[in-house]
Order: sequence, then structure tokens, then C-alpha cells
Amino acid sequence: MAKTDFNDRMLSLGLARVSEAAALASATLIGRGDEKAADQAAVNAMRDQLNLLDIKGTVVIGEGERDEAPMLYIGEEVGSGSGPEVDIALDPLEGTTLTAKDMPNALCVIAMAPRGTLLHAPDVYMDKLAIGPGYRDGVVTMDMSPAERVSALAAARGCSTNDITVCVLERPRHEDMIAELRTTGCAIRLITDGDVAGVIHCAEAAKTGIDMYMGLGGAPEGVLAAAALKCMGGQMFGRLTFRNDDERGRAEKAGITNFDRVYTRDDMVTSDVIFAATGVTDGSILAGIQREPGFLTAETILMRSKTGSVRRMVYRNPT
Repeated sequence: MAKTDFNDRMLSLGLARVSEAAALASATLIGRGDEKAADQAAVNAMRDQLNLLDIKGTVVIGEGERDEAPMLYIGEEVGSGSGPEVDIALDPLEGTTLTAKDMPNALCVIAMAPRGTLLHAPDVYMDKLAIGPGYRDGVVTMDMSPAERVSALAAARGCSTNDITVCVLERPRHEDMIAELRTTGCAIRLITDGDVAGVIHCAEAAKTGIDMYMGLGGAPEGVLAAAALKCMGGQMFGRLTFRNDDERGRAEKAGITNFDRVYTRDDMVTSDVIFAATGVTDGSILAGIQREPGFLTAETILMRSKTGSVRRMVYRNPT
């Protein structure tokens, strides 16, 4: 096998170790009220583990621009330098506030794909819409109003709009959207943080009870969520939104020229991808870090889009 081959099967377990290490490192800071320290612990551990992998990795979704983030910044090279050239999207601690406050659904998240196949999303907002697998293409679209999306999904499922549950990030900017959704009779699951987990919920509707995700959140997290849905199945759409010229400049710097484009899941992730997430605090997708005398236990979900495989692993680590 040539070194340049993207051997996702061999790399996947290494990727799981990366998210596990980040989660274990941040575990001591759960509930301690220090978001920055929890994030930094996860960043340090994730970077150390990435550098053990035989890859020529470039961080395309990371902690921010080089001048904003000392490590795992956008453009940073990671890995041993030998092996395939890959794009890496990561959120060392998705839910720093959730971790600091010991609230549900904090995750350590990372995705890897061949070089040039992950959208270089700027650090701006993205208007997101996601549903799980099993629906025809285009059953819901970005051009529909929130109420129309609920009605369309209910029709596709053959159920009442009262039977649809929509996940929304609880923010003042979503008040009008939430009010419109209420008119349909659907249920709304409000989350305080962590919209990567919010999108993933759609792919496991039978377990989570969530049928659709919508709303404005970070564009980098949108790419990570798209990577997860590429593995699990489901549809996702995103459109970048800009509040000022500085944010438009960020998009131009990332190579984006069409500011009105609607990105599909496969536009954001154009090839095979591997995705790993490890729970930090207990959530509806993963158990958080469990402590017992002498041990820490972590649960990780590891997925490969090439095979559609979803593996759940429990790692019991001596302290």
C-alpha cells in the first residue's frame, strides 16, 4: 500500500484514541467552572495524540486562526509527517460551558478525511437544517419556512406535526423561529450548547426522539456535524450568514466566493470520512467520563462513512 493511501480502517482506531485522550484530560475539570482550563486540557491531549499518528495532517477546522489559538489552529500541521495527507476537523471540547457546569452532552469531537475534501468553513454563523436517514432527497429544504419543514417531514413520515420533535439551540436569535414552530404543534427540544450533538441526534431518532435540527450555529461545527451524518446517514444543509464585513473577509480568506450558497452534507464533506466522539458529560448520545477508584472510563462512538459502520467502545483507563 502506498503511503499516500487514506486507509480509513487502520486510521479509525487511532482517531478514537485522540478523542478519548481529550475527554480523559478534561475530566478533572468537569463542574469546576473554568471553561478555558477544560478546553486547554482537551486541546493539549488531542494534539499530543494526533502527533503520534502516521499522517501528514492539516487542521482545517480548529480552535481558530493562528493568531487566536496557540495550538490546533487552522492550518496547523499535525501527525508524524509520514503517511497520507489528510484534512482534520476538530472540536477538542464541544461544550466548554457544559463541562464547566457539569451539564449534559459535552463531547470531544474529531473527523479526518483525505486532503482537500473538508469544507474550510470560516468562523461565522451557519444556518443549519438536518434530518435523519430514510427520507427522499429534498423532503425539507432551506427555502422552506420552519413551519413548512415540520409539515413536510410529518407528511413524509405519515404522522401528525404533533409527533415531530425539533432540536433548537436556545438563543435569543431563535425566538421568532421557535414561535413559528410552536404554531405547528411540534415539540421543541431546546439545548443550551453543543449543536454537533444536536445534529447527530437526528440520525438516531429512535433513541433520542429528535427528528430534525434547525437554527444558526457555528459554521465549523456544521462541518463536523456533516461528517457525522455522512457516516450515519441523513441529510444536512447549511448556508453561511454574516454579521459584518470582517466575517465576510474571513470567508474570502477561506476561499469562499459565493456567500449565498446552500451547502449539502456532501458539499461539506466530499469524500470518505472517519469520525470519532467521546463523551465528557453524560448525554443522549454517549455516557460521560465515569470515575471509580483507580480508573476512569470513557465511551466513544467511532464511525466510517465508507462502510457505514458505527462502533461504540468503552475504554477503562487506570489512573
